[in-house]
Amino acid sequence: MTLTMGEKIRIVLRRKKMTITDLAIAIGTSRQNLTNKLNRDNFSEKELQQIAEALGGRFEGYFVFGDGEKV
Repeated sequence: MTLTMGEKIRIVLRRKKMTITDLAIAIGTSRQNLTNKLNRDNFSEKELQQIAEALGGRFEGYFVFGDGEKV
């Protein structure tokens, strides 16, 4: 079973004992906007980087090809 990005963010929020409101404040958006993005699984790479930083991590999004090349 593959998790959506929204599901992964919710898991990390639970582990960090943070609410959606806490994360929304940390990234400078409204709780409603973040909730909508989580439900639609609609994030830009920049937003994912901001979310990862607010959660104390980093986002690494890239394509990996058969020869090991990462883009």
